[in-house]
Parts: sequence; C-alpha cells; structure tokens
Amino acid sequence: MILVAVAETTTPPGFGMLSLLALGPAFAGLVGTRWRTARIGVIAALLCPLLALYDGQLGRRRVYIALLCVAGVTAAGLVAVVLRERRDAELASVRSIAEVAQRVLLRPVPRVAGPLRIAVSYTSAVARARIGGDLYEVVAGPGGTRVIIGDVQGKGLEAVETAALVLAAFREAAHDEPDLDGLSRRLQRVVDRELHGEKFVTALLVEVTGAGREVTFLNFGHPAPMVLRGDGATLFPEPPRFALPLGLGVHGGDDPEPYTVAFAPGDQILLYTDGVSEARDADGRFYPLAEHTELLKATDPEAALEDLRRDLVQHASGPLHDDAAMMLLRHRDERV
Repeated sequence: MILVAVAETTTPPGFGMLSLLALGPAFAGLVGTRWRTARIGVIAALLCPLLALYDGQLGRRRVYIALLCVAGVTAAGLVAVVLRERRDAELASVRSIAEVAQRVLLRPVPRVAGPLRIAVSYTSAVARARIGGDLYEVVAGPGGTRVIIGDVQGKGLEAVETAALVLAAFREAAHDEPDLDGLSRRLQRVVDRELHGEKFVTALLVEVTGAGREVTFLNFGHPAPMVLRGDGATLFPEPPRFALPLGLGVHGGDDPEPYTVAFAPGDQILLYTDGVSEARDADGRFYPLAEHTELLKATDPEAALEDLRRDLVQHASGPLHDDAAMMLLRHRDERV
C-alpha cells in the first residue's frame, strides 16, 4: 500500500493506481486475523480519497471505483479469514485426537528395562505424521524383557491398523507366554486370522533374560539386527532357518527357529526396519549402516540414535521414502 501511494503521488494525475490499494486487504486476509484484515481495509479506504485529494481527482469516477474495489476485496478477505480460522480450529482438534491415538499405538518405551538401556527413533515417510507402518514395543516381565520391531506391508491407515493389531497381540502374549516359541505362535494365529494371507508383517522378536548375558532372536523375514561389541566388532546374526513374515502362515512354510547371541556389558544391539537399510542416496546407493557404527558411541543412547537418524536423513538428501524405525538396546551392568 505504501508503494502504491508513492507511485500514485509520483505519476501524472489520473494514471489509475488507486485500485491497487486493494492489494493491502487482499494479502492481509491470507495471513492475518479478521481484525487485522478489517483495519488494513479501513486504511486502504482512507488512502483513496486522500490520494485523490492530493492529485486533485476527488469526485472523479475512478475514485469511487477504487473504493468499491477496496471494499469488495476487504469483504472477501474477511470471509476467507473466517473460513480459514474455522478450518484451523478443526485441524487442531483432529491433530490433538491423532496425537492421542499415536501415543496409544506407539507409546513411549521404558528407558531402562532389566539389564537394558533403551532408545527409540521413528521417522515417518508421511509428512507431519509420527506413526506409519513400522511398529515397536518393549514389555518387561518377570521372566525377562521382550522386544518386537516390525514393518507392515504398505502405507497409510491400513498399515497403521495392522500395526495396532500386531502390537495389541504382542502386549498381551508377552506377559503370558513362557518362551519366544509360544509368543510367536500366538502372534501368528492372531495375524493369520485377521489378515487372511492378503498382507504381511516382517517382525523380529527379542528376549533378554536374567542378567542379560545372552539375547535370543526370532525372525519373521525381518532385516538382521546389528550387534556392536564393546571392542568395536560388528556382526549381523542371521537365523538358522528363514521363516515367512507374519500373515503368510496360511500359505505354509517353516516356523522360525530361535537363535541366541552373547550379550556382554558394553555391547549394543540396533534393531531397525528396511526404511533404514534400504534408504538410498541421490545415486541410488543403500545406506551403509555397518560403516557408521561410530555414530552410536555417544554416552546417552538417545543422543547416539539421534546422530544416526540425522546421518540417515542426510544420506537420503531429504525426506525418507519409507518409514524408518530404530531401537537401540544397550547392556548395562549393575553399577549403572
């Protein structure tokens, strides 16, 4: 509006710049409140006769046309502001409900469970979302600490519903079943019954018992965990027999076989989904997870996992194309 006023005073009388004052309330309606838009409209309406008086054009038809333009645009801007404020209020309400649902589905895991210190990182491929098709949970019971991490086929609300189904079954069975075999069979029954072989969920079950000197894994077609020893050695333990993902049991196939890995003080285990291992850079190269173990040396496991997450996003040169969940399990001795 200042630029239009300057242009009106520096151009010959009758040049026709007054109608452009309507740009003021037009832009105010895009970002401002209804009161700010109305104030800007009033100022624009007052500038029209003042500038016309300065040019000696007061009473001309173009002045009235400019006033009509300002009034019309201001009215339209006020309507737009009211609609936008209503939409923003509805969006805020939906977001608050979604955040509650997200906390119920992927509730915060304990930072300490038995002999473990735990940190979690989740990056959704959907903008502004906190959950997607990846899932994780930690259940500490009298027999030990049990962990699940998984990846649901597909994306969107259907993937979230399937993730909720698997997590609900795991949370119940993890307290009741005496071993991972029983836990896995129960998960298979629930998922096979609900999905009917049309979708599947890759999953990795983890159990740490007693003092945590060893860890037992049970793999349903999920990426192998990364075990980082205290001396810097890295290994990706594979199952002795590969099994189909959860949900495909109706098609037959072998049951997964538990396998055990030593776990000593100073060791770390990184559980992750394929959104991490299959993240590509601009040249199509996968993220070299084994080459970035130095990022997990921070004293705080959450800080270490955040360093790894930032490096992953930097490797992808922008937003990830798939959900990426990571869980870091650190052994803690009795002095911690």
